[in-house]
Amino acid sequence: MNTRPQDDGVRPVSNRIVEAEVETDVETDVEVDAEGDEPDGERPVAPANPDGFRLGGEPPRVMRLSRKALATLGLLASVGIGGALIYALQPQNHLPAENLYDTNSRNRADSVNGAPANYGDVPKLGPALPGDLGGPIVAAQRGGQNVPIPPIGAAPAAGQPDPRIAAAEQARERAAQERDSARTSRLFLAGETGTTDSRSATAVGPAPSASIPGADPALPSAPTATSSRRAFLDQRGNRSTESPERIMRLASPYVVQAGSVIPAALITGIRSDLPGQITAQVTQNVYDSPTGRILLIPQGSRLIGEYDSEVAAGQNRVLLAWDRLILPGGQSILLDRLPGADAAGMAGLEDQTNYHWGNMLKAALISTLLGAGTELISNGDSDLIRALRFGTQDTISQTGRQVVQRQLNVPPTLTVRPGFSLRIIVTRDLVLEPMPAGGTR
Repeated sequence: MNTRPQDDGVRPVSNRIVEAEVETDVETDVEVDAEGDEPDGERPVAPANPDGFRLGGEPPRVMRLSRKALATLGLLASVGIGGALIYALQPQNHLPAENLYDTNSRNRADSVNGAPANYGDVPKLGPALPGDLGGPIVAAQRGGQNVPIPPIGAAPAAGQPDPRIAAAEQARERAAQERDSARTSRLFLAGETGTTDSRSATAVGPAPSASIPGADPALPSAPTATSSRRAFLDQRGNRSTESPERIMRLASPYVVQAGSVIPAALITGIRSDLPGQITAQVTQNVYDSPTGRILLIPQGSRLIGEYDSEVAAGQNRVLLAWDRLILPGGQSILLDRLPGADAAGMAGLEDQTNYHWGNMLKAALISTLLGAGTELISNGDSDLIRALRFGTQDTISQTGRQVVQRQLNVPPTLTVRPGFSLRIIVTRDLVLEPMPAGGTR
């Protein structure tokens, strides 16, 4: 049996909410119609003011340059630069410079002032005079004596020599003496010694410097570049077309001939501040020169030598010389100072170079500070204080210059580290003995 719920006046909550909304809409429509604004249509909603919803401030405004202004400025700058270039490249009409030195009033030599002004004023020459007698005849005529002029080409008197022949003989003798003096001069024999010096000293006599006042006769004249070149050109070459030397037989089959290279490496380092000895070790086997199969210098042999500590300014290579070779069995041979070279065959070794720039800069800084300190002189100082300061300034300046000069005279320090690869150039044949074990390859 179906039972319907009785309507006791209680409605659901959702129904009541819908009815309330409908009533509110009806009341709103009635109020709008009562006011008479827009009873038939909908009222437009005004836009909300965005200032109330803004969270931050206004962004900064960006100032932009005008393209027209930039183009105008660029055009004006280009025109100005172009005009300046055109003006600078145009040739300028320079006025002739005024001569500050008057050449017309310059001093002239007395010989020029006393000379004739033109060819018309040149004195006429008289008759020709003989060469040797011309001077005495003219002197006698100026003294008022009447000396007859002998005709040129006339035969001399009996028993008198012909003056022309005598003059020619004197000229030949003079030329021969000049040649002998030039041949025996010390200027061209500066490099020769022994009998040549004694012969030249006997022929020429005392040295030229002995006749010069103030010269020291004990010091020889320094050779110049011109004299050395002239001496080289005056040297006489060998006129023989055949060499006197002949083929020499091989001294021994166990020989390392000249021109061979012994590779080695340094055991001790090199520093050019002081002279010293060096040792090296052969790094590769060296075989005989005729066949190249017999082992003569095995790997591990020791080399004894020395290096040159005399280093010039700007030098960066150390000169080596090897004196002795010690084989593994205890045998040794003198090497007669064989030269050392690097791996490329260039003389000497180059590794590290210290030019002492730090010490030089320190010396220059000290000299500058000393000189600047002495320059601070007050105008109110007395004459005595000024004199003392000037004297101190000269002394300190001279001391600073000496300090800098001493550092400039310090030669660079050359350093070659141990293990540096090198080569020994054989300049004379080395006769050795084959190694007993593993002596051939």
